[in-house]
Amino acid sequence: MKILIDNGHGADTKGKRSPDGRLLEYKYAREIATSIESELKARGYDAQRIVTEESDIALAERARRVNEVCGKFGAANVILISVHCNAAGNGSWLKAGGWCAYTSKGQTKADPLATALYNAANEALADYIADFPNRKAAGDYDGKQRPIRTDMTDGDPDFEEAFYILQKTKCPAVLTENLFQDNKADVDYLLSENGKSSIVALHVEGVVNYLKSIGR
Repeated sequence: MKILIDNGHGADTKGKRSPDGRLLEYKYAREIATSIESELKARGYDAQRIVTEESDIALAERARRVNEVCGKFGAANVILISVHCNAAGNGSWLKAGGWCAYTSKGQTKADPLATALYNAANEALADYIADFPNRKAAGDYDGKQRPIRTDMTDGDPDFEEAFYILQKTKCPAVLTENLFQDNKADVDYLLSENGKSSIVALHVEGVVNYLKSIGR
């Protein structure tokens, strides 16, 4: 099984950062994706980042790279994880927070992979989840926020959107939104060493558990 890792955006993409500039999404996503790739390789899995450039690579080119690998290995032997940070607005601190994952619309082969990532997130982010009520009481999040964001309308937890990287790739593909870059409490967690290792762990364990569940 070939595990492809996509890191969102690039150095030339404007606005994808925390209001104070401490977190740059392109840089953070690349750091996390590199660690995921390294950890999977250390465990004996065939993992590869599809974007190693610092500049933003067009979505069509990203999809082309994924589909080229699918053509080589067979789409049934490839999965894709696209790593991002969420945002509720543009330029100021806001009160939305939490982790979630997206698949393309409808029942797809990516749904079980997304569910495995959700299960891993509940374990890897246990400290973030446990502290969430305290942070909400302190005013860091508004009342409707949850540490693990879900949409159970179709029976599984992932959200569904027509994101290009999910729609135009031939293999099962999941896009993760790893907390909010415009929420100060989330940014503090993301930039901590514990936060980074937890975000990496949820992706690695989610992928490994998914592969075990399908006998790979």
